[in-house]
Amino acid sequence: MSTPPTPPPGCPAHGLGPDGLRRLYGPEAETDPMGLYEKLRAEHGTVAPVLVHGDLPAWLVLGHRENLDVTRTPSRFTRDPRGWRERREGRVPADHPLNPMTTWVPVCTFVDGTEHQRLRGALTDSLDRFEGRGVRRYVNRFAGQLIDAFESDGHVDLIADFAEPLPMLVMTQLVGMPEESGPRLVEATRDLLKGTETALASNDYVMGALAQLVERRKSVPGHDLTTWFLQHSAGLTDEEIVTHLRVVLVAAFETTANLIASTLRLVLTDRRFRASLSGGHMTLPDALEQVLWDEPPLTAVLARWATGDTTLGGQQIKDGDMLILGLAAGNVDPEIRPDLSTPVHGNRSHLAFSSGPHECPGQDIGRAIADTGIDALLTRLPDLELAVPEPELQWRGTLMSQHLTALPVTFTPCPKGGADRAAQPAQPAPVARPLPAAAAPEPGQPVTVPAPRSGRRERLRSWWGSLFSRR
Repeated sequence: MSTPPTPPPGCPAHGLGPDGLRRLYGPEAETDPMGLYEKLRAEHGTVAPVLVHGDLPAWLVLGHRENLDVTRTPSRFTRDPRGWRERREGRVPADHPLNPMTTWVPVCTFVDGTEHQRLRGALTDSLDRFEGRGVRRYVNRFAGQLIDAFESDGHVDLIADFAEPLPMLVMTQLVGMPEESGPRLVEATRDLLKGTETALASNDYVMGALAQLVERRKSVPGHDLTTWFLQHSAGLTDEEIVTHLRVVLVAAFETTANLIASTLRLVLTDRRFRASLSGGHMTLPDALEQVLWDEPPLTAVLARWATGDTTLGGQQIKDGDMLILGLAAGNVDPEIRPDLSTPVHGNRSHLAFSSGPHECPGQDIGRAIADTGIDALLTRLPDLELAVPEPELQWRGTLMSQHLTALPVTFTPCPKGGADRAAQPAQPAPVARPLPAAAAPEPGQPVTVPAPRSGRRERLRSWWGSLFSRR
């Protein structure tokens, strides 16, 4: 058998640029980002030089402490992409794939200082007006509707038919969209995030729908985010309101859908994980925090630009350099987690929602959607089983995330009449409610870590296994 030719160093399939720097795009970065991060950590330490699309230079921040340093010192590392030296000097083409994430718009995530305080203040004040119980009622309602649609089939893809639509259906209600508009807005948002040929048209639809919503709420106020933006003392313009509503919808979709999917995957593929939940050894919110440590919804965030020459992690950073927050890499930094099998219950110092002035303002709503939705699903369908062998599950990777493309499951079909349960008034889900019973582990059976999917991938004694050892 002949040996396939080795790609030349400058070829994207090789993973290395012409100067030997590792690429954060291409097959290696998309199929095994954690493995790539650990190679970079071994080669460069806590801050590594890398290449983004088009072989443009950037820095990937791998250390937990260094990530906090970047996010908490906007005077050194700004969120304003207009400072990107590569763009200032004309090396970023108009069709560059990172343009949607690096083109400045009037939104709080792209400004610092007093303007950031004004815009973020309007966002956080408005989000804070939602009561947790009210959010959970929305989650229960829409989770029930989604389950009603497939519970009589005995099989479903939990990504396409549950994890992805649930956050968006809830958020469309929180922003004030009519309920009948929810499914179309969900589909358009999913399409624009996947970068399909119709992504630009889908983005236009989302922006147009939100602009119409703003106009409607000027004359007919509601109990929703759009109305509260209009009423806020920050005096947001219509453009600022629409842009922030889009940010809220997109952020809720990507991060919450990935969190739901990752948690359900563990429930379905690791018997001990499920047993520790059903046995009351670990609450669902505890489990979500562990997933946020081990598999954060976003692996990396293209997010900062140096405001001047500085030093970070022993590297010389130049004015205008791009810095990428390595959220997943920082969460497994051996300086703070030398033993990945140690539980981190109650510890929210992970980087899943970033940190500093730009820390995700909607993280508690995301947690509420995830834990209430998962609880509703497993209460209604307690015998869910993975429909394919675990190794056949497929992942889609980008610079910022790696997530399941599908999570097919089977279960005992329920008669259509079971939908009557969802028609009853929804009650808020208890925060610490244990999941339905699962088989207890067999005595003496060895426990191993199921995946961190790569990078520091040695088999470790499971963190949930340690819970059972304390019986």
